[in-house]
Amino acid sequence: MTPVHFSFSSILGLAGLTFHRTHLLSALLCLEGMMLSLFIALSLWSMQFSSTNFSALPVFLLAFSACEASTGLALLVATARTHGTDRLQALNLLQC
Repeated sequence: MTPVHFSFSSILGLAGLTFHRTHLLSALLCLEGMMLSLFIALSLWSMQFSSTNFSALPVFLLAFSACEASTGLALLVATARTHGTDRLQALNLLQC
């Protein structure tokens, strides 16, 4: 895969994040897609240059991505329980 494919997939995830902001779940899925494209790019980059210095970097990125996904799902469940929906329009930051 060329760098154009990776930039296209990350731009596609960013466009999905900007256009599908109605539900929290769709925003989290777009963020996860961006992280997976970055993981594949870093994995192929470290394999192509066969550098041992950066071989652990994709694993750390995958671990942080898993932590981000679990935190996002916990926030989604908490929001759905308190507000009854996962629509971002229903959330008001000025309300206690």
